[in-house]
Amino acid sequence: MRQAFAWWSFAHGRAAAEAEALLRSAADIGFDGVEMLPEPLWRAAGDAGLEVVTLTGHDLDVGFNDPANHSAVSKQVTKMIDTASVGRVPCVIVFSGKRGAASDAAAVGHCAAGLAPLAEYARSRGVMLLLETLNSKVDHPGAQCDHSAWGLDVVKRVGSPNLRLLYDCYHMQIMEGDLMRTLKTNLEWIGHIHTGGVPGRRDLDDRQEVNWRAIAELLKRQQFAGWVGHEFIPRADPRGALQQAYDLFSD
Repeated sequence: MRQAFAWWSFAHGRAAAEAEALLRSAADIGFDGVEMLPEPLWRAAGDAGLEVVTLTGHDLDVGFNDPANHSAVSKQVTKMIDTASVGRVPCVIVFSGKRGAASDAAAVGHCAAGLAPLAEYARSRGVMLLLETLNSKVDHPGAQCDHSAWGLDVVKRVGSPNLRLLYDCYHMQIMEGDLMRTLKTNLEWIGHIHTGGVPGRRDLDDRQEVNWRAIAELLKRQQFAGWVGHEFIPRADPRGALQQAYDLFSD
């Protein structure tokens, strides 16, 4: 199983001088990739043997659920698709945006209409778009793609292999639970998975409520072909937290 870690969360509060050392440590543990890494560090990641796996396509609060945003946000995402393609980054993350006047049902249609041409462009550039699920209860008040069913509806309507759901287990445990059944039922539509301890978005240890070993075993049995990205803020040494997370999901 290919594992990555989110740069923003593991580098949170760390000195810039630690960056290359952290990348090398992750590679030594066995990680294959790093997510949302600032472009000035791409060379250091490559030198360490890590693939840059995802880029953030646009502001997560302003998304495709409002047609008024489509032109501006599409330009941002198009630019990021081009950056990803040139840099050989496989995925660009996109968002629904915050709830507005449109109903959930109408907003699904707006998102699908806005993302369909971008998915086709992403296909031409060898990039996959990932629509991320977020929680609106704790971290992202007002986020519209806050349940797996809503995001899956968008992905299925677009019907492109270059748009898949980024299923964030941390966010979805907060909003709906039922992680294992949702994953097993919908893996064909899920292109990427994020982890994070609930509550608090901390380490994948015995101080949180998700059985990560069971999640990992399910993904192995189902032969999940995407990436698992660890996106949590370690309580202490990031290297120890990386090792613990990697071991849970390693073969």
